[in-house]
Amino acid sequence: MDGRRRNPYELTEETPVYVISVAAQLSGLHPQTLRQYDRLGLVSPDRTAGRGRRYSARDIELLRQVQQLSQDEGINLAGIKRIIELENQVAALQNRVAELQAAVEGAAVAMQQREAAVHASYRRDLVPYQEVQQTSALVVWRPKGRQSSD
Repeated sequence: MDGRRRNPYELTEETPVYVISVAAQLSGLHPQTLRQYDRLGLVSPDRTAGRGRRYSARDIELLRQVQQLSQDEGINLAGIKRIIELENQVAALQNRVAELQAAVEGAAVAMQQREAAVHASYRRDLVPYQEVQQTSALVVWRPKGRQSSD
């Protein structure tokens, strides 16, 4: 969850509210097809205390996607299950990447703050600053061992 407290009566797309007959009607599938998809692990609705299935809006959308892949694309149920697993894995990895990016950005900000604090703590009074006078004088160096006959 995102850390905020939610109203326990607030409905989200993940709230399991639809019984199997309503879910079948909303998805355009037969209730027996929904039971088969549940057995195969394609769409796993929540269960009530009495073991009745309860579908969410997200489950209904997934049922429609399974139907579309099966009927329109000709993909078998094993292939559809693998597609769903891979899509879930991609979504989880994208969430993890976002978390890691946020952590890296936070660490970078903290590092910049620590660096600024270190620079602010330098004691500039220990090294007196003297301005260098620029001159056009030329200095010639001669080694001591050699005497010139100028």
